[in-house]
This record gives sequence, C-alpha cells and structure tokens, in this order.
Amino acid sequence: MNRADHDYNFGSSRKRYEWQQGFEMGMAPRDPELEKDLFGEENHVHSGINFAKYDSIKVKVRGNNPPPAFDHFRNANLHPVMKENIQLARYEVPTPVQRHSITIVTAGRDLMACAQTGSGKTAAFLVPTCSSLFATAPQLVSRPANRYEARSFRAKPLVLIIAPTRELCTQIFDEARRFCYRSMLRPCAVYGGAGYRGQEIELEKGCDVLVAVPGRLMDFVEKGKIDLSHIKYLVLDEADRMLDMGFEPIIRELVERRGLNRNRQTLMYSATFPKDIRMLARDFLRPDYLFLQVGRVGGTTTDITQNVLWVEEAQKRERLKEVLLKQPPCRTLIFVDTKRSADSLDQFLFESNFPCTSIHGDRTQREREDALMAFRAGKCPILVATAVVARGIDVKNVMHVINYDMPPGMDEFIHRIGRTARVGNAGLATSFVNHNNMPILKDLTKVLQECKQQIPDFLQKYVTRGPL
Repeated sequence: MNRADHDYNFGSSRKRYEWQQGFEMGMAPRDPELEKDLFGEENHVHSGINFAKYDSIKVKVRGNNPPPAFDHFRNANLHPVMKENIQLARYEVPTPVQRHSITIVTAGRDLMACAQTGSGKTAAFLVPTCSSLFATAPQLVSRPANRYEARSFRAKPLVLIIAPTRELCTQIFDEARRFCYRSMLRPCAVYGGAGYRGQEIELEKGCDVLVAVPGRLMDFVEKGKIDLSHIKYLVLDEADRMLDMGFEPIIRELVERRGLNRNRQTLMYSATFPKDIRMLARDFLRPDYLFLQVGRVGGTTTDITQNVLWVEEAQKRERLKEVLLKQPPCRTLIFVDTKRSADSLDQFLFESNFPCTSIHGDRTQREREDALMAFRAGKCPILVATAVVARGIDVKNVMHVINYDMPPGMDEFIHRIGRTARVGNAGLATSFVNHNNMPILKDLTKVLQECKQQIPDFLQKYVTRGPL
C-alpha cells in the first residue's frame, strides 16, 4: 500500500462484518470486538429529550395509496437480523421520517423525502433497503472465486447511495456497517481525497451496499471496477447540495447512460425542495412516486434556540470569546467562509486556551477524520469548519452552532444550524451578522419568525405582520 493509501484511506477501510462460507442467515456468529467498534458508547444514537414535541411535527405524504406509518421498530416489517441491529444501535423511537419512509420503501414505492436536517434520514433509507435484501442475499451477492480473480473482479452493488461530500459518505458508510452487521451484505465507500488503490481493494472483495461521491464513483465505473446493472435501490442523499455543488451532469450521466438498472427503486432525500430538485425527481422517479414532507419544506426546527447578534468584522474574534466563555463546556461547531479563516481562527482560539481543532477542504482525508474523531470524543470540543463540511458532519450532542461568517442564503444557513438539535435533541445556534449580510436579513427574519424565535431590534423592520 502506498503512502496515499496509508494516510488517506482510513475511512473506507474500516472493519466490517465479513461473511464466511457456512454461515446461516439469522445464525451468523457475533463478533464482540466489532460490536464494540460499531455500537459502542460514542456511536450510540438515542432518542432525544424533545421527542414528544418532535413527534407532533406535521407530516404530509402526497401521492396515491401511501402505506401506513408504523409506531415502533418492533412493529415494522423488517428482517429479524435488522431488528437486532436496530436494538444494538439503541434506536428506540423512530423519527417521523423513519416511520413513513421505511414503510414506503418496504412497499416498493419511489420516494422524494424532505425532512429537517438531523431527522434520522440515513436510517430511513438504509434500514429498509438493506433489510429487504437480507433473505435473498445468497442468490444476489457477487464475490470473486479466489484472490487471483479479484484483480479483474467487477463489483456489482445492489444498493447505491450517492452523497455530495466525503464526510457524509464516510458517515453513511459507518451506519451501513452497523445495519449490515451479521448479514451477507458487504458495504463499501468510495470518495475522492483518499487512496484509490485502497478503495479498489475493498471493491475487489465484493460490494453489495456502495456509498459514493459522484466523481470517484465515475472513476471506478469508467475503469470497469463497478457494474451498475444490478442496482436494486438508488439513493440520492442531500440531493439539493449535490446540485448546488455542480454534480447534476455527472449524476445524470451515471443514472441515464452508464447501465444503471432501470428496474430499480429510487429514493431522494433533501432538506430543501427547489425547482431543480423537482425536475430531477420528475426525471429519475417513477410517475407514482410518493412525496414525504416532515415539517416545512426547507425549514429548520423549533428545537434550535437561535440568537442573532450584530457584530462588526473587527469585533468578531473578541465577541466569539465572550460567547464561548459564557457557555458551559459543550461541543461547539463554528462556521467560517474560507480555509484561511478556519486556520487563523483555530490558531487564535488555541492561543486563547480554548480546546479546538479545524477542518476544511485543503486538509488530507486522514487529517479531516482525525479532527472529527477528536471532536466526537470531546478531546477538542470546539471545531472550526468551512461550509464544505456543513452537510457532512453528523456528531452526537453538538449543542451549539456558531455562524461566525454567515452563508449567502437560507438553504445553507438551515443546513449549518441543523448540525445541532440532531434527532430530537435541543440545541443553540448563534449567528454574527453585519452590513455585509444585508441581502439575507429579510429571509433570516422570516426563518426566525417561522420557528417562533426572538427577533432582535435591528431585524424588526423585516418582520412580516399577519400570517406567514
């Protein structure tokens, strides 16, 4: 393995359950060491403190004959091994998007789902797609006959999940490792910024659930290492973000002209639903697809308490120190505009004796993963990040998100502050605004109103009177 593979390929080569000849589905032996890695304390996702309120969020399902939602995982139509994995992961109360999405997918329907960031969307598509394949996996999975055949072997995934960023890709892959535990399905992840050969080696061992970023996926398809003709489920996660990043041409190429099985089930998940996403849904989904909306389309959650402060550029650093000193120790995510700003603010906070780290697009994949691990473990509870990772960070118990630099629009704002209040928990978002942010202040005020947040005096002139 070359240096690039060693340094960068940490995420995609994480240990997963390896099915052995002679195992029987439902009776495959447990692996205590792997279970600790997959389901240990730091990886637990518990139902949050605000689920009574979360459960009251309005849910709409549009389309013909939608299947009924379920109220508890034990009542869901899932394979027994999947139910065991859900218990190991300590999923107790399904979120609204899970209650509806899992039954829709299990019923064989295409789906366009809009739900607030942090609502449990990953499990909403991984649980039903993987569970449906557990029983038939022996007839469907493809493996090389021996290690000599591996170099010419083409992976034939059954589930393809396309995500916009490598951070999101690795986090979905981690969830896939959990939900595929003690099954024949083998998950893999491919993304840029990591060693190509290391990912290729994993594909050569066999791949049934593939999580991929568009560019690296196309590389492997063009080199003949991945065959898309066996896909049973296609999932486009954070679809709006992928279009924002300019991935629409490559996604259309992969879906329409690279042999992807047309007799597939397609699922799209997005926090917002702009016109270009509606066009993509029209082209990729079957005409009878269902549209699932949890809360307002493009909305954020009332579980987030939002503070908006007027702070001039020259005063931002000192004001940030004040904000951090007033809060109890907790995981805090700070968003800035540029890579240079991330580095300089990280240095400033470090010199001010705040335990912090930073992450941005110029860091190697291993550096980015190390920073996220330190943040998750609480060794560095303050993380400074650029928008490149806004859609990719899913860390338990982020209590405070700070928009040190405001984004240019509300879609990005919603995704940023959605890093807190994950899966029913409460959170705090603080945003610094000044004259540089005048174009978005009206829309920001509307978001604050819709979420029943306090409106500061300097935004009162933008308040909408009467119904929103």
